[in-house]
Amino acid sequence: MPNTKSAAKRLRQTKKRTLHNNKAKLNVAYILKQTKKAIEAKDKAKAQEWISKYQKAVDKAIQSGVYHKNTGARKKSRLVAKVKVL
Repeated sequence: MPNTKSAAKRLRQTKKRTLHNNKAKLNVAYILKQTKKAIEAKDKAKAQEWISKYQKAVDKAIQSGVYHKNTGARKKSRLVAKVKVL
């Protein structure tokens, strides 16, 4: 329980930011899961489609501060490497 008005505001802000960050991370995770399913099914066209969606989602997460830019670049690079193997 916050003791001051500023602490109460910080608590409200933290809850709002946490919700936003979790939503962005879940979106990225969902798209990653769909991409991996396409890779396992060896469906290159479907994997390419999901890759572009994944890259867009990761870029949005980077822009809003959910991921660091190097983290996003690493995630995208690793997934693209898996699709190139197909």
